[in-house]
Amino acid sequence: MGQVIAPAAPSWSAWLLAALDPAIVVVAAYLGWHADQFGKVFIAVIAAVASSILTGWLVTALGLPWFAPVGREAPLLLQIRALAALVWAAAAFGLSRWLVRR
Repeated sequence: MGQVIAPAAPSWSAWLLAALDPAIVVVAAYLGWHADQFGKVFIAVIAAVASSILTGWLVTALGLPWFAPVGREAPLLLQIRALAALVWAAAAFGLSRWLVRR
């Protein structure tokens, strides 16, 4: 039998760059801040992940460097993008609610 080759896992820096993607931060924080119910935070997550992937794909297609490029050879890292968007949107939602109560 031949050798079993495991697929290459993305490095921690790739995970971190995907989590701190500017498109995720801006869209999730903005929509989370303006959400009037916590359920809308999940809509903000979907919009932030979609905008992050589309922005990354467009910038990568133009040949420009990007934090978390999207392409055939680059992983999407959907789980970390969704988790990061949830954290940013929930933090913005909580901060906006906390400041309104004061």
